[in-house]
Amino acid sequence: MKMFSKKLLLVLLVLVVSFSIVFAGCAPKKAPQQNNNQNNQQNQQQNTQKEVTIQIYFPVSTLAPEAKLLDSYAAAFHKEYPNITVKPVYSGGYTDVEKAIKTVINGGGEPPALAIMLATDLYDLIDAGYIVPLDSYINSMPNGQAYLNDFFPQFLANSKYEGKIWSIPFQRSVALMYYNADLLKENNLPVPDSWQSLAEVTSKLTKKDKDGKVVRWGIEWPSGWPYWLFQPLAIGNGTNIFKGPAQMNFNDPRVIEAVQYYIDLSHKYHAMPEGVQKNWNTAVPDFENGRAAFILHSTSGLNGILQGSKFNVGVMAVPGKKKGTYATVTGGGNIYMFKNVPKEKQDAAWKFIEFVTQPKYVADFSINTGYIATRKSAYDLDVMKQHLKEVPQAAKVKELLKYAGPEFSCHDLAQVRNIFHKYLQAAYNGQMTPKAAMDEAQKEAQAILKDFQNP
Repeated sequence: MKMFSKKLLLVLLVLVVSFSIVFAGCAPKKAPQQNNNQNNQQNQQQNTQKEVTIQIYFPVSTLAPEAKLLDSYAAAFHKEYPNITVKPVYSGGYTDVEKAIKTVINGGGEPPALAIMLATDLYDLIDAGYIVPLDSYINSMPNGQAYLNDFFPQFLANSKYEGKIWSIPFQRSVALMYYNADLLKENNLPVPDSWQSLAEVTSKLTKKDKDGKVVRWGIEWPSGWPYWLFQPLAIGNGTNIFKGPAQMNFNDPRVIEAVQYYIDLSHKYHAMPEGVQKNWNTAVPDFENGRAAFILHSTSGLNGILQGSKFNVGVMAVPGKKKGTYATVTGGGNIYMFKNVPKEKQDAAWKFIEFVTQPKYVADFSINTGYIATRKSAYDLDVMKQHLKEVPQAAKVKELLKYAGPEFSCHDLAQVRNIFHKYLQAAYNGQMTPKAAMDEAQKEAQAILKDFQNP
């Protein structure tokens, strides 16, 4: 009887094991991509539960209004994620942020987890091996593609390279033409809608005193750092100053014609000062105080200009060569994540990116700074709708995105940009003809970029 019981027990054990194997083999297998995404989410959750402190470098001074905003966002984030502390580091301008981070990296130190740097820094940051792509984080989101699609494509274009997403749009702008609407009305002049009408209107608005001294320029067009505010002229003539990250377009006939138009505004129409105008910092107060009827500047200055002007301020894109055409160019900074940072800090940094790019914060940043809200859904919020009613110029700015071309960016950006600046300013100052200047700029730039061109 005992022998029979043992045999029965053995048979039952074999049957149990067999059924287990069969059912395991029949169980549905999860897709590898799904497993990877779940693993990424689990790892991120584990890492973001640790006590972590991260830095984000921001290109403003500590006294700037943007600094107060970012401080408030970091504090709100900490309430939601008590284990993560975000420490903003205010380093001055974009160039100061770039230099500060390079100094840390070159000295063997750990870079910040995040930084807001120029969108145009993309290629140089990749070439230097400083930043990481963000695709794994985006793909692990339940709505990653919808998240990306909600950013305006004109801004997201600066984030893409070789099929990857390298940054997230944040502090973005376009070049904006401001004008004194009261002056146009008083002088029965139309809002310009072409190169020719812009030249004629600004020429008529230029005013001199009895001694022949100009007391009001028709337009001030800063060119001390000239490429960005020049680009709308090239775009408005049907082209741009570059074709890709390794191919410049400086000596395209339409670019050369745009250079000549800028010169004509001063030499032919006497509507603005001659030569290079190193007046980026003074153009706004000149406009506010009636010393300039038009200025070309950034949308980031919108709030300050509206507050500082005692007249009705109009805003518009730059008129194109042909009647009824307009152009502008994107600008501003994106959020980048850096290499050689512990994984738990990178995971925490991504949580902050997700947090601070929520529509409510995107809208808040736009309302309080004048920068354009980078996500479409931010404009669906009641607070933004109310703002656009109260500040119609901000509503106009959003509409100008349809005229925006991409900002100049390439490999070895600093060197190539300096070449373009040198020869463009030589043309502005009458030291070279526009054609000779742009031909030489194209030649020198392509020599710099030869190693990045496909064979």
